[in-house]
Amino acid sequence: MLTDYHCHILPDMDDGAQDAETALEMIEMMREQGVERIIATPHFYAHEERSLTEYLLRREDAFESIADFAAVPDIILGAEVAVEHGISKIHGIEQLAVEDSDMILLELPYRDLEDWMLEEINAVSSEYGLKIILAHVHRYMQYYSPENLGKLLGIDAVFQFNNDSFLVPEEKELLERVLKAGRQVVFGSDSHNTDGRAPNWDIITENCRPEIIRASDELLQVKSLIGSVKNI
Repeated sequence: MLTDYHCHILPDMDDGAQDAETALEMIEMMREQGVERIIATPHFYAHEERSLTEYLLRREDAFESIADFAAVPDIILGAEVAVEHGISKIHGIEQLAVEDSDMILLELPYRDLEDWMLEEINAVSSEYGLKIILAHVHRYMQYYSPENLGKLLGIDAVFQFNNDSFLVPEEKELLERVLKAGRQVVFGSDSHNTDGRAPNWDIITENCRPEIIRASDELLQVKSLIGSVKNI
């Protein structure tokens, strides 16, 4: 089941789809490209939100505005959570995990890695029992020293790559490095609109080995089953 682990389709939530019409057009594009399951991951910046509860209500309203009309009916709610000072102390942050799973998508700041970032990531994982997905790890190559890039790749996490990383030799080399190390990888379009940052699943289906795509798709199913067992 071809799965987009990272996209911004929910209307009027962030810098992604600005209205329901755009959101539905994006989803139709995904359907045409073979996507069967979408994890909607609107940005969550703790310093900009008045409360977690308000964010969750806005997210639910955005989802309800498109749910009955989406060309891909299997839409799962999540969030792209910015790593900030103190996010591990936010009461209820586990509600930002991908629905019916124990995975949460975290986005690091666009500057070199600092110890406090690793501390926040480890705290979110250990205190809430969540598996970390690190968003678009290839983007940090230009900010991180080689040593810190090594630290990043040493984190106990799933590494999310954007589909267009296959078009950049350095980013594709990083993906191969991560796979060679036996680490778990998932893919996402990180799409925001229908033009400059449109869904791009044609890139990955043309450039990625089928077994790697399949392993990405199956990770959510495995995690969902684990979550179901825990809830029994």
